[in-house]
Amino acid sequence: MQIAILHGPRDLKIEDHPLETQNLGPRQIWTQTRISALKIGTDRGNFEGAEQVPGAPDFPRWVGDSNLGIVRGVGSEVTEFAVGDRVVLNLPHQSDLVIDADGPVVKVPEGVADEDAVYAWLSALSALCYRKAGFQPGENVAVVGLGVLGLGAVALGPLFGARTIGIGNSPVRLEMAASVGAHAGFLYNDPDLADRLDEFTRGEGVDLVILTANPWPAHRTALEIVRPGGRVAIVALSGRGEPPLDFNPLSMELFYNKGISLVAVSHRAGDCFPADERDRFGRKTAVAYVLELMADGTLKPGRLITHRMPYTEMATAYEMIDRREKSMLGVIFEWNLEDT
Repeated sequence: MQIAILHGPRDLKIEDHPLETQNLGPRQIWTQTRISALKIGTDRGNFEGAEQVPGAPDFPRWVGDSNLGIVRGVGSEVTEFAVGDRVVLNLPHQSDLVIDADGPVVKVPEGVADEDAVYAWLSALSALCYRKAGFQPGENVAVVGLGVLGLGAVALGPLFGARTIGIGNSPVRLEMAASVGAHAGFLYNDPDLADRLDEFTRGEGVDLVILTANPWPAHRTALEIVRPGGRVAIVALSGRGEPPLDFNPLSMELFYNKGISLVAVSHRAGDCFPADERDRFGRKTAVAYVLELMADGTLKPGRLITHRMPYTEMATAYEMIDRREKSMLGVIFEWNLEDT
């Protein structure tokens, strides 16, 4: 099988590794990848060799975490998947994968386009930003950072009952936010940003800020625009790959005096109302939910795709995001798999 391996900063290669697919364990499934998606923020940090995320493997290491494939084989005890099913996997860029059926793999419903479904794990993470921060319908939600993850949060907002605001660093990204359902959009460095937010929220302020951008200026913007007593849901890796900051991110005027809550969007979020000692909104359940929204036609992340490339050109795509080319947003790698 073919797999993308990062041997060091900016040293990405497609390699041929052996993979046993003919003697599957009782609960294993074998899938062949049709397309995989690039997650620009995280993948760029990995490619640049930025500060290692806790738990991430050292070099050499795989990259990527969003795949859509076809089931080609199942173990003797697998009943929830069948040969020919389309599935989405939270696993690296590679042509073939063997995984336990209880692992990060979810069946794709009929009627969902491949290029929407491949973003299901990322869309579920966007949804977690709301759930983890205790979102209430009717709240004003600002999303700081308008990459695919942030725009996913923008798109989900109206479906959840939010009044959503996109906060970006370019007019192009604000246009994208409007196209997926933002009720308003402003540049982060607009000198009148505070007044514009006050007008949009009718003086109520921004109840929840979802922070998806890593740079410290984005972190500061999030703390500045949230209302007193509000929440900032942080799905970004604040400061990763950035120079030392020039402000105190927990200064009294930004944190203590405002009485805000900073919420890390990771781990579980379904334990407020537990369901028989299980997480009612576990990762696979959350992915199945956003896939149903895609099947209904109310969530279409595939509209954000700007580049489609063969997997053999993956290194070129990583070099482009390393240069921070603003034209890139959604990037899909094609693995030349045809249904048989």
